[in-house]
Amino acid sequence: MSLSERGESPKPREATSGGAQSPWPYPRWIAHRGAGKLAPENTLAAFRLGASHGYRMFECDVKLSADGVPFLMHDATLERTTSGRGTGGEQPWEALSRLDAGGWHSRAYAGEPLASLDNVARYCQRNGYALNIEIKPTPGTEAHTGTVVANAAARLWEGAAVPPLLTSFQPAALEAAQAAQAQLPRGLLLDSLWMGWLETALTLDCAALVCNQALWDSSTVLQAKSAGFRCLSYTVNEEWAAERLLDLGTDGIITDRIDLFAPDA
Repeated sequence: MSLSERGESPKPREATSGGAQSPWPYPRWIAHRGAGKLAPENTLAAFRLGASHGYRMFECDVKLSADGVPFLMHDATLERTTSGRGTGGEQPWEALSRLDAGGWHSRAYAGEPLASLDNVARYCQRNGYALNIEIKPTPGTEAHTGTVVANAAARLWEGAAVPPLLTSFQPAALEAAQAAQAQLPRGLLLDSLWMGWLETALTLDCAALVCNQALWDSSTVLQAKSAGFRCLSYTVNEEWAAERLLDLGTDGIITDRIDLFAPDA
């Protein structure tokens, strides 16, 4: 969909500490939720498996426990990926940390715990890995989650050469992250080109647009790059799709297929 159809036009902007016109420090290939589907998602076990396949950047989902601890989990509820029940954000970290977050996947990972953002940060920094933190608020906590996650990321990566990339489908979460820690780079996640998507990303001073891969074509890539954004795609699991995105000149590919794509390719 063109900018003219949306009533928008790219607006030039100056590079900022978190802006897309700054040098891009991130690898092109990004392991989705640590290791895609080959290990229990959003666990340190998944990160270790992704790293064993040569990946040097990981995507993960981060939300807050009831007592404000940032931890990794995609769903609002616990049932699909843990031994717990109910809404994760309504339980304290002490209880969440005792859950089995691996047994649902396979017996080999039974007993794998939920990961805190603190532990993931230590793992990534000690090994020189980059991280894409998707801010995944429990519904109704968008601004609070954005603030807490951004503050935690700033603390955990203080002085790091490559900061985490903060992304979200929720503009309110990114707005709060921007207000809390404007120096951290941000990316707007898009599953469709809703009214005002480009203007929203500009207002949030995002470094990147992270789109459903089907949204990228020569027109949308040109629009995004003309406005100063990097172009990332999710979730790319087929060779033909990756080749199409590479031919379009996009900047990042998030994949489950860590066994198919060699990240240095």
